Amino acid sequence: MTQRIATLFGTALIAATLSPFAGAAEPAALVVPSALQAPATQKMSLETSAVGVQIYLCSANKTDASKFEWSFKAPEADLFDGAGVKVGKHYAGPTWESNDGSKVVGDVKARSDAPGGNAIPWLLLAAKSNAGNGVFGKVMSVQRVATEAGKAPVDGCGQAELGKEIRVPYKALYRFFSVQ
Repeated sequence: MTQRIATLFGTALIAATLSPFAGAAEPAALVVPSALQAPATQKMSLETSAVGVQIYLCSANKTDASKFEWSFKAPEADLFDGAGVKVGKHYAGPTWESNDGSKVVGDVKARSDAPGGNAIPWLLLAAKSNAGNGVFGKVMSVQRVATEAGKAPVDGCGQAELGKEIRVPYKALYRFFSVQ
């Protein structure tokens, strides 16, 4: 009996650790800044959890070529629904692509520092293009909130590392808005 309880506990612990939602903030507890709210004419059509990486490239500083810094290159993440089922992916563009083949490409309209300051910023993006008839085909706005980690390193980028890529793990909640 003790072994069975230990096995059940161990299985539950592993499942919780591997879940894309492990440690994620409860959506109801989120307070999204007013600058990041989608227009009132749009309603949330989908909410996904993202687990992936933010990719940075070591490059020369734009204003002083003798200095080097990590510059953002692209995201790479899987998108999961509330049941933990993979429903799509997120990549350069920034682009969100559903398993149904539909896509939305966004353009940043507003940003806000993540609470606590130790994660990538929260964003509001407007759709600049859509493709397909699926879930992302009519998306007009995208919110990135509840971010965890993903910031570029503060050091480790110099002349010797020029051109080097680094992949920093992150999690986020993406909310998609459409006209109803």
